[in-house]
Amino acid sequence: MSSVTLAEYLFTRLVQLGVNSLHGVPGDFNLRLLDYVEPTGLRWVGNANELNAGYAADGYARIKGVGALITTFGVGELSAINAIAGAFAERAAVVHIVGTPSRETQDQRQLVHHTFNDGEYRRFSKMASHVTVAQTRLWDLEPSPAQIDEVLQQCLRHSRPVYIEIPVDMVDQPVLVERLSRPLDISPLPPVSCSKVLMVRILDRIYAAKRPVIVVDGESRPMGILGQLQRFIITTQWPFWTTAYGKGLLDETTSNCHGVYRGRFDSLEAQAYVNGADLVLYFGPHLSSSNTFSCSAIPRDEVAIYISDMAVQFGRELFRDIPAQHLLSQILKGLDIKRVVSDNAHQRIPRLSSLTLSEVAGPSPITQNHLWRLLAGYLRPGDIVLGETGTAGYGVREMALPRHSRVFTPVTWLSIGYMLPASQGAALAQRELMMADEYQGIRDARTILFIGDGSFQMTAQELGTIIRLGLNVVVFVVNNDGYTIERCIHGRQQAYNDITRWRYLQAPQLFGGGEEVYTASARTWDELGGILTTDQLWNGSGLRMVEIVCHREDAPDGPLVEYLQRQNSV
Repeated sequence: MSSVTLAEYLFTRLVQLGVNSLHGVPGDFNLRLLDYVEPTGLRWVGNANELNAGYAADGYARIKGVGALITTFGVGELSAINAIAGAFAERAAVVHIVGTPSRETQDQRQLVHHTFNDGEYRRFSKMASHVTVAQTRLWDLEPSPAQIDEVLQQCLRHSRPVYIEIPVDMVDQPVLVERLSRPLDISPLPPVSCSKVLMVRILDRIYAAKRPVIVVDGESRPMGILGQLQRFIITTQWPFWTTAYGKGLLDETTSNCHGVYRGRFDSLEAQAYVNGADLVLYFGPHLSSSNTFSCSAIPRDEVAIYISDMAVQFGRELFRDIPAQHLLSQILKGLDIKRVVSDNAHQRIPRLSSLTLSEVAGPSPITQNHLWRLLAGYLRPGDIVLGETGTAGYGVREMALPRHSRVFTPVTWLSIGYMLPASQGAALAQRELMMADEYQGIRDARTILFIGDGSFQMTAQELGTIIRLGLNVVVFVVNNDGYTIERCIHGRQQAYNDITRWRYLQAPQLFGGGEEVYTASARTWDELGGILTTDQLWNGSGLRMVEIVCHREDAPDGPLVEYLQRQNSV
C-alpha cells in the first residue's frame, strides 16, 4: 500500500479541514517538520514571535473554523501558551503542533537546550494539558495517524485548542495513506431520548410567551447553529439582543435587532423591556462577568432557557446530551407560527445608528462618545472589525454593522495585544475565503482594527507580517497617552498607567512598509473628516494606518466608566 511521511499525513489532514495557512516560528526542533509545509499545499506564515503566532492562528480560526501553528519545544510553546489559553477560554479551534527532541534524546534524558537541564521532558505537555481539550504524543509510528485524527476530531467537535507533539525523528517516517481517503467524522452524538420531550416543552413556553426576548451569545458560532438561529429570528420576529461575544454573528440590519445588551448599564428603555420579558431564549451562553456586564445582563432563572451545544437549561434545571443543531432543527420544523405572539413594543427602543461628518464637523478635539458611531458609517458588508481590549473594545460594540460583518471584542481572556496579530490571521482567512468565492459573494471586504496605543506596543511587530503578506488591513490607533482603560478602573493619575510615547505612524516603515503605506493622524473632527473621505484609506490595498489622538481620560460614554469602576471590585 502507498505511504506518506507522518508530517505529510498531518498537513494533508489540515488542508482537508480547510486550513490553507500555517502560522508559527521556526526552531531547531521543528525545522524538518517545516520542510513539508509548502510541498503539502500549505502557506507558511512566519510570525514575529510565538505569542503573536498563537493570536494569529486564533483569529484565523474564528473566521475559517480552524487554524494551526507550529512552535518548537519548550521556549517556543511556552511563548505561545497565553494565546492558546485565550483560544481555549473563547472557543477557537487551534491546532498547536510542537516539534520536540528525538525519542532517543528524551529516553536518555539528555541535558539539552530548551529544557530545565534535569532530563525531564514532560513538564511542557503537562502545562499544555490545562489549556487544550485533547493532546497526543506521536511516539509510535503505527498508531500515529489514528492519534492525529482523534485529536483533530476533538478540536473541531469542541472548538477548542489541541496539542500535538512530534519528535524530530518521527517527521520523515512513513505511514499508510489509506486513512486520508476517509473524511474525519465530526458529527455530534445522537440525541438522548428526552430531546423530543424537551422540544415540546420549549415550544409550549414559546406559545405561552407574551413578551419574549432572544439573546445571542458567542458560543452560538462554534455550536454551528447560526443559520438555524437566523431563520428562527426571522420567522418569529422576536426582538433580539447579543452579548459582546455574539455581536456580528447574525444580521444586525433587521428591525428586531437591538445590539449588545449591557444589563444595568444599558438604556432605561432596554432594561425595562428585557427585565419585563416572560421568556428569554439564550443561545450559546458564555456567562463570564466581562461578557455580561458584571453579570447584570444574565436573565432571571424563572424566565430563562439556555441552549448550549450539548445541553438545555431551564433556569437551573439542566438536561445534558442534547445536540443544539438537532434540537433547533426540530423546533423550526415543529413551530406553528400562528401560535407565536410578536410584541412590537420593542420597536420603540432606540437602535444603533451612525453619525455623519456634518454632525460632528469642527475644530474641536475628537471624543469617543461620537467617534464609534461616526466610524460605523464607513463599514461595508463583509468587513471584519476588531476592537482591542480597552476603550476601543467597548467602542466597537456601539457600531451599527452592515450584513455579513464580523466583530472581535474583548470577551473573557482580555489579553491586551491580541487583536493586532488576530487581525493578521482574520485578514488572511478573509482573503482565502474571498478568493475561493466562499464569502457571501463579497470580494471587497476589509479587516479593520481599532487598537489603543498601549495594546499596540505589545504586539506591534506583527505589522511586518501584514505588510509581507499584502493583507488588506486598516489600523486605527487610538492614541490616548497610556492605559486609559486602566485609568477608568483605578489609578487615574498614577505613573503605572503611563507608557512611552511612540511615533506610531513611523511603525509601518520600521516593519518593512514603503511609501505605498497610507498613514495619517487626526486630533480634531475636521482633520478626521478629511482623512475619512480619502479614497486611498477605504479603497486602497495593503496596510493603511491612522492615528486618532484623544484626551488621556476620554472613554466611549459615562456608563462605561461606571461599569469599569465596578469591575475593580469583582
